[in-house]
Amino acid sequence: MIRRRQTNVFSLAFLDCICCGFGAIILIFVLSVDSREQEKLKALADLRNIMAAQLLQIAKLSSSKEDLERSNARVATLVTDARIKNDSIHAMLDDLDRQLQLEKKGQEAMLVDIDDLKKEIAARQKKPDMVLPDVKPLPVGLPVGSNYIAFVIDTSGSMRDPNTDGLWPIAIRKIEEVLDVYPTVDGVQVIDADGRFILNSGRNGAMGWMPDSRDTRDAIRRTLRRYNQDTVSNPVPGIYRAIRSLYDPGNPEMKMGIYVFGDEFNTSDSADAVIKTLDQLNPADAEGHRKIVINAVGFPTTIRYTFSMFNTGLRFANLMREVCYRHGGAFIALQDL
Repeated sequence: MIRRRQTNVFSLAFLDCICCGFGAIILIFVLSVDSREQEKLKALADLRNIMAAQLLQIAKLSSSKEDLERSNARVATLVTDARIKNDSIHAMLDDLDRQLQLEKKGQEAMLVDIDDLKKEIAARQKKPDMVLPDVKPLPVGLPVGSNYIAFVIDTSGSMRDPNTDGLWPIAIRKIEEVLDVYPTVDGVQVIDADGRFILNSGRNGAMGWMPDSRDTRDAIRRTLRRYNQDTVSNPVPGIYRAIRSLYDPGNPEMKMGIYVFGDEFNTSDSADAVIKTLDQLNPADAEGHRKIVINAVGFPTTIRYTFSMFNTGLRFANLMREVCYRHGGAFIALQDL
């Protein structure tokens, strides 16, 4: 009987195969895990790159947003400035329109005044009762006969040469012409339109008559050429001051003459009020004669340089013409400077 060898299923070789199989599976698993880890790392790196690119885009968008906000702010500022300038232009246009309306009204008033003046001149033009002998005319066409003469001079801006800021040369020349007409007088004085005594003897100038001499006349010429004290464009206060301060009723020999040099009557006072006051200060006697003769010379500054001032110049001409007529003098209106 043949003895058979007993077969062992779980032999060492079988165990080796089983172990090798498990090892292969483990190796495959390990290799598979490492490959996935690499894929994960790669995917993570790609994701980081994508996030970095997104952050860069977000930063660019934020910068663009800030630039856009700054641009919007500048645009808003420009719009505001444009609105302000537009409002300012409209205001200027409205102001110009108002000025044009005022100029039109002034022109209409001036035409009315001119018509009234023409009518009054025509009414006063009468045939003379007597023929006067021919006499040598004065340089400014003003009468003489006074032994005390006072000058009342408007030294406001319109009476000054804008190139030198001094009085118009023609004004000084006309004053010198009047002085030359009077070779000798008993007293002379110069007052500005505000009533200040111009000749500088003391703080406010000499308060009475200055003796007539070559030195006094030279002082008048020098002082007028450099006198820089401005006055209002209204000679009436100076006329009042000359009458009240210089006329001496106790001197029967006094024949006082006032010479007014100006271009405007720029005040709210009426001409009638001025005429009434002068009639009280220098009343006429029973024969209609007055103790003080008032003359005036008008300069065409308001017509030549500033049309809007023409009404004040016309007021001056009307007032001085009436005052001179009432007080025995003459009014001369110059045509050129």
